Amino acid sequence: MDLNLKGKVALVTGGARDVGREISLALATEGATVALNYRNSAEEAQAVVDEIRALGGEAKAKAYKADVADFAAVKAMVEAIVSDFGGLNIVVNNAGLAIRQKFTDSTEKEWKAQIDTCLYGAIHLAHAAVPHLEKAGDGRLIAIVGDSSRVGESGLAIVAAARAGTIALMKSLARELGRSGVTANTVSLGLVETAHDRSWVEANRDKLTKFYPLRRLGQPEDIAPTVALLASPKGSWITGQVISISGGFCMV
Repeated sequence: MDLNLKGKVALVTGGARDVGREISLALATEGATVALNYRNSAEEAQAVVDEIRALGGEAKAKAYKADVADFAAVKAMVEAIVSDFGGLNIVVNNAGLAIRQKFTDSTEKEWKAQIDTCLYGAIHLAHAAVPHLEKAGDGRLIAIVGDSSRVGESGLAIVAAARAGTIALMKSLARELGRSGVTANTVSLGLVETAHDRSWVEANRDKLTKFYPLRRLGQPEDIAPTVALLASPKGSWITGQVISISGGFCMV
């Protein structure tokens, strides 16, 4: 599919691994220049950059280290991307942190870590990027969250609450930025095979898959095409939406 992303500059946070990696590759395959953000995964980030560059043609990519919980670091990263590539058209907020545990066993430090990354990270990224997206005239702001943020999930109360705030942020920005041609949408995921708590997934696989009508968990490649569509001109009349990609886990 030709989504006409040539000449577009896309930032993907948490873009070095799993779903973020697949999104980065999908956007690059459609012609976008990809600024790939990472916090600790330097080797994986460089591997994705090399893979994108190996596509040939005009494929461009560069990795940027920044913790999305640090507003100053996010601002500096965005300015560096604009300086390196001349602008910013697409922002995919994929970075996250989830600690699966019983709510009453959680600590204030763990609450803060998840909220700083998942909610404040989204706020930081939007605040730094929106002026450039408005300048582009057709900017795209896309947040990746888990379906727990829509329907709740035992063991994920804090990250679900933080991501629910992200959904509200994106809907509000969709209303505020629409007059500038900027769209803002959320992609809400069911459980993906490469989830952060893989040992828990493996230990509970048979039980988990029974919650999915399609009787399988998601793969990163199940997610990336929808993100690429939302990032493209073909998604120009989609804004303020929460699009669930969940194998039927939740049909609300």
